Parts: sequence; C-alpha cells; structure tokens
Amino acid sequence: MTSAVPIFCDEIPRESLSASWQTLKFVSSIWNGTSASRFLVTACAAACLVFGAGCEYLRQDMASQPKNRPLAPSTFFEDGRSERPLVENTVARGSLANDELYVPKDSNNFPLPVNLALLERGEERYKIFCSPCHGLQGDGNGMIAMRGMKQPPTYHQDRLRQAPNGYFYDNITNGFGAMYGYSAQIPPRDRWAIIAYVRALQLSRNAKAADLPAELREKLNQSGPSGEKQGGEPKPELGRTKDSTGGSF
Repeated sequence: MTSAVPIFCDEIPRESLSASWQTLKFVSSIWNGTSASRFLVTACAAACLVFGAGCEYLRQDMASQPKNRPLAPSTFFEDGRSERPLVENTVARGSLANDELYVPKDSNNFPLPVNLALLERGEERYKIFCSPCHGLQGDGNGMIAMRGMKQPPTYHQDRLRQAPNGYFYDNITNGFGAMYGYSAQIPPRDRWAIIAYVRALQLSRNAKAADLPAELREKLNQSGPSGEKQGGEPKPELGRTKDSTGGSF
C-alpha cells in the first residue's frame, strides 16, 4: 500500500518552487542590516519557500491523492496486482440475458399468461409511453407525429402483424430508429403488458368471424345485411378500435 504522506520533492509543482526561489533571491539582493535582522529575513524567506509551496500542494491534494492506476503493480495484495479479479458469477449490469421474462428477438414466445388484468395494465402503460407517437389506435397518428415529428409505422401493416413478440420486446427495451429505449422507464413485465395490448389492437382490425366467441357469432348471424337486427336495433360494431377520445373497443 502506498503511503499517504506526500514526498515534497516529487509532488511540489515546478512553478511554485520557481516562484519561491525568485522571492528568496530578491530578499538576498536587498539584504543589508544587523545579524539579527539578517536572521529574521532568512527565517521569513525560508517560511515563504516552505509554506508557499506547501499551500500549492495542499490545494492539489484531491487531484494528487495516492491511488493505484489501472493494471499498476501494488504491494498491498499478495499477488502484487492492483487490478482484482471479478467475483465468481459476476454479471455486468444490464447484461443479464437469462431473465425469466427475456426472449430472443426472433422468438414468438409470450412468457406471461394473457388475461384481462394484463391487457388493462398494457392499455394504461401504452397510453402513457406509446400513444404520444403511435396514437391511441396504433396507426402512428400520435400528437407528436401530428406536430411535425417523423411518423412511426402503423401497427396494422402486415410486417408488424407478422413480427414476433421478441421483436417488440427488443424495440421497447433498446429502442429503434428515432425511438430511444424504455428499459429505464418500463419494467419487463409492463413491456409484455404493452405488447399484449398492441396485439389486441392489431387483432381488432383483422379479426375473423370464426375467431369470435359463439355468443357474438350468433348475434352476428342474426343481424340483417343492413347492419340492423330484426327489431331495428343497430348491429353491434365488432372489431372497432379505440377512437381518438379513448372510447372502448
């Protein structure tokens, strides 16, 4: 371990020594008087030399503190190295790839059960973080895009409808194009909630009658070709996405 006591010969800045030496030479040039006055002048000059350089050093004690440079030798440790080996099983921060909610970018797995609670959470998070650019309907007509920023692609195009779930998870985590990553703002579970809601938005515009529950299929079959039921009531609109005011499906 290096000593914390400074070695003035090595640590005192050259400029301070030069200035102090010039002061001493000036005092010597005008030295004229009794032995007592000569002794006093000598003491004052020596004090100026020592304390003047010392103050300059003390002002730099944080910048010139004793420390070990990277990969420099050290006598503190038995192996003589200042650089210490990593603790066993150490993982770099942000590099934990085997998290239970992590999936590869090309994977279509969904690590959480999809239920109403997850979709409601995803809708809430989507409105907060995603709708300013992507819009409430996922068509890329958010308020930021309407005010001149680059419009993001619609979620309802074939490319994104066929994209795997891992693609959306990677984009939310690391960002894509003009979109920066949201790994610091959105935890992994909420990222999957948003993905589930995005899938619901995509399905709402591309749902088939065969995919509907039996009860809704029966209502659909009972409606007339004009979109009204036999009693004159309007046909329920299926597959409708949220409107700009935030209405329900």
